[in-house]
Amino acid sequence: MNLNCRFCNTPLKTSFCDLGMSPLSNANLRPEQLNQMEPFYPLHAYVCDACLLVQLESFETPDQIFNDQYAYFSSYSESWLAHANAYSEKMTEHFGLNTDSRVVEIASNDGYLLQYFVKKNIPVIGIEPSGNVARAAREKGVPTLEAFFGKDTATTLSREGKSADLLLGNNVLAHVPDLNDFVSGLKILLKPQGVITMEFPHLLQLIQKNQFDTIYHEHFSYFSFSTVEKVFSAHGLTLFDVDELSTHGGSLRIYARHAENESQPITDSIDALRTRESQAGLNCPEGYRNFDEQVRETKRKLLEFLIDAKRAGKRIVGYGAPAKGNTLLNYCGVRTDFIDYTVDRSPHKQGVYLPGTHIPVRHPDEIAKTKPDYIFILPWNLKDEIISQLSYAREWGAKFILPIPQVEVVP
Repeated sequence: MNLNCRFCNTPLKTSFCDLGMSPLSNANLRPEQLNQMEPFYPLHAYVCDACLLVQLESFETPDQIFNDQYAYFSSYSESWLAHANAYSEKMTEHFGLNTDSRVVEIASNDGYLLQYFVKKNIPVIGIEPSGNVARAAREKGVPTLEAFFGKDTATTLSREGKSADLLLGNNVLAHVPDLNDFVSGLKILLKPQGVITMEFPHLLQLIQKNQFDTIYHEHFSYFSFSTVEKVFSAHGLTLFDVDELSTHGGSLRIYARHAENESQPITDSIDALRTRESQAGLNCPEGYRNFDEQVRETKRKLLEFLIDAKRAGKRIVGYGAPAKGNTLLNYCGVRTDFIDYTVDRSPHKQGVYLPGTHIPVRHPDEIAKTKPDYIFILPWNLKDEIISQLSYAREWGAKFILPIPQVEVVP
């Protein structure tokens, strides 16, 4: 392998997690595609010995991944909508946003978040590369530019007088192959006194909670706070605050400003998080070496449980068709020999088959019809919401399987 770090260009030598070969995690198949060749790519994460950025090699370009058939629509998760609404309330109050402000969201999806600023009459711009998702946002009344974000897009918007008072991106930073171009664009588009917030899964939580299924080809990078701080600092942006969130199994929301803007003081939470990461071993390459074996043991235990359940004549179905689920299923070799089907609330995913495993995706009503013994929750980060929605399944004694951090059965 001849691969260099996408941030500092150092040759990558240290393995973090090797998940074998896997298809693109959102490349669901239509029925007529089931007998066609399906591309698989290495799913192997490395850690840079210099800057400690965990990353994958790029196999598909973003325009091939985030195309007009992109299947992820944020608005189908009630808990995620509640999270977005709470964010809009907090940012509006904390930073004094009003009708003279401008909020710009990168990877704004179907307008799930910006709709709450629109209701407050705060001007917004969404930037979303997937055409079908961008159209859904515009139908909600959210002005949306169909484009990938980087220096060019930022420069164009800035010249048009559309710089941001609040510039945000939720779960987009990991999806960026050209990290330096992206963060340079943030610097360009931000007003002199403006604030950036970025949310992304926290690498410390990924390691400590064994969340290896959040590694997939659409996620090019995996960030500790200390590494993301280096990236932003290299482009003239200072991180002045950080929130630790429960979303996606444990995320960070970082707050950034222009380095020359000292109106936002650096909070104590910055030093506290740096210290915790250092104590966990994330400040040196050696701290990343044991994750691989931890993942292998998780696979063994999950397969042992599924084999025993099937030999006992139990029927197992899935809930959800998330990207993380496809990493888990393909790595563990779990197909229709273990899981009959899965269901998803999004009509954009119903009637298709999961990539690699070819597990069919059906409407959630199918669970009540077939009355399975176990329901395997693939989006485990939404387990409370899902178990509440499926509480009726307890009427026939169904139990829930949670695969992460290790296999657990919830009655």
